[in-house]
Amino acid sequence: MTASSPVLAIENLTTAFKTPEGWRDVIRNISLTVNAGETVAIVGESGSGKSVTALSTLRLLPPGKARCEGRILLDGKDLLKVSEAEMRAVRGGSIGMIFQEPMTSLNPVFTIGNQIAEALVLHQNLSWKAAEAEALRLMERVRIPAAKSRLNEYPHKFSGGMRQRVMIAMALACRPKLLIADEPTTALDVTIQAEILHLIRELQREENMGVLFITHDMGVVAEVADRTVVMFRGDMIETGPTEAIFTAPKAIYTKSLLASIPRLGTMGEAKAPRRFPEIDPRTGEGLEGREMKPVAAAAKPVLNVANLSVRFDAPNGRVHAVEEVSFDLRPGETLSLVGESGCGKSTTGRAIMRLVNPSAGSILIDGRDVAEAGARELRAIRRTSQMIFQDPFASLNPRIAVGSAIAEPMLSHGLRSKREAKERVAELLEQVGLPADVADRHPHEFSGGQRQRISIARALALEPKLIVADEAVSALDVSVKAQVSNLLLDLQEKHGLAYLFISHDMAVVERMSHRVAVMYLGEIVEIGPRAAIFDNPQHSYTKRLISAVPIPDPSRRGVQRPSLSEEIRSPLRPFDYMPPRRTYREISPGHFVQEDAAVSPERLSA
Repeated sequence: MTASSPVLAIENLTTAFKTPEGWRDVIRNISLTVNAGETVAIVGESGSGKSVTALSTLRLLPPGKARCEGRILLDGKDLLKVSEAEMRAVRGGSIGMIFQEPMTSLNPVFTIGNQIAEALVLHQNLSWKAAEAEALRLMERVRIPAAKSRLNEYPHKFSGGMRQRVMIAMALACRPKLLIADEPTTALDVTIQAEILHLIRELQREENMGVLFITHDMGVVAEVADRTVVMFRGDMIETGPTEAIFTAPKAIYTKSLLASIPRLGTMGEAKAPRRFPEIDPRTGEGLEGREMKPVAAAAKPVLNVANLSVRFDAPNGRVHAVEEVSFDLRPGETLSLVGESGCGKSTTGRAIMRLVNPSAGSILIDGRDVAEAGARELRAIRRTSQMIFQDPFASLNPRIAVGSAIAEPMLSHGLRSKREAKERVAELLEQVGLPADVADRHPHEFSGGQRQRISIARALALEPKLIVADEAVSALDVSVKAQVSNLLLDLQEKHGLAYLFISHDMAVVERMSHRVAVMYLGEIVEIGPRAAIFDNPQHSYTKRLISAVPIPDPSRRGVQRPSLSEEIRSPLRPFDYMPPRRTYREISPGHFVQEDAAVSPERLSA
């Protein structure tokens, strides 16, 4: 297919939603094309209309509550005029879709293998046996460890990153002409992100597939996109070749978007986190953020974790999710946990909050033992420690207005009256970049990034001493990511908050952290001050993580060529497995790397 005959052509698309006041346009006069073998990226703030454009293309918006005007041509056929039966053949067949939130896209009552195989049976006319064999091959191709044994597991048993890989396998199963990827690497760590992007490009070359790529990660845009479309509040404000957008942006908003990008290696010799660049709204120029306060060395830790292990029994073995993890965290300090999805980062955070029970080890918050606490004491501990969850949609009650969800902890702990709580809710919403009048809306009325901001506001409601932030800014576009990250830093400096910051975004980790711990297969393989980890990484896995970070420079596209052949080792072990005793070598003060040396894990908390 030639450039004159695009796979997808969107012409003057306007989509409106029905409201009590009447129809309200949410995207206006959007026009773009995607040619065979071409990748077009749509970027913009959360709520700008990126995902609505994709959902309009697939006609997945609720009938009667949304209407689309204009034309959406797939191989010349207007999708707005075909029957619903024809659209069902298009979805998953001619067009593959990777959704932003995998847990809401996967059916919780069917196994992973069944859901991948179903698409093959419907669109490829394969038998169930052949479809299941192909489903296994796809799971292995997107590097799901122990794929054969996990084929019959259910979505809730997979980590966020693993579920996203399943969604990618499903979308690519029928080798579509067009792939719409809505934040396909949001939940993935940098190494898997690099490999998945490489995999999509590889399949794109094999099948001459067009890709419509929706993302807020400008490093990813630089790496994959041939052309870029910039959206702002429902309007397409700039479009052109990606290199031209990066080197000579015309719109002020595009300039501010690019200025907000956290770039790896910009911290230099800084001893403490540094605010993200602030944007001059008149010029769109980025102003370098100031450095924050260093942590007082003599401060007593607010969190002590010693020899923490978490294991889960499976039918054919035991999952060693977290193994002999030790660290401490002082007031005003940020310790970042980084590593591949499934490495145990989130499980560590959940064990600290006792949302999963530790198998061994101790956890002390403000000197109180979390593992041994009764119901009343645990309630008091949770007054001083809060968690921002990875999936904001799953952690917000869909039946409760977001204002009530934010106020609930304050009312439950008796900290404020209803009137005071309402005032505090308005203040918190504005602090995280949302207008106070959204308090009466429900979670489904917000974009993914907006829901994450609501989750952050709720975690801040009790003014805790410790916050476990599990991918707290992963769903946010770059400008809001900078805003919310700066908010977290300001609150930390003002109130002496301690953050356990769980993230796969290494550029954000570098800027937010005092110390960094690198996890692999449930174990800490390297831990130390931020500068030591980023400037002098010692473990081979740490080096691999840092080298996989996408660079927001289109001229460097293709420099990284990750290998897809390396299998991720599974944390599943035989029931009688005894983990080896790990030792650590001290490279420099506070910088430890796992190897056969004479430093015990207990010293990591020293």
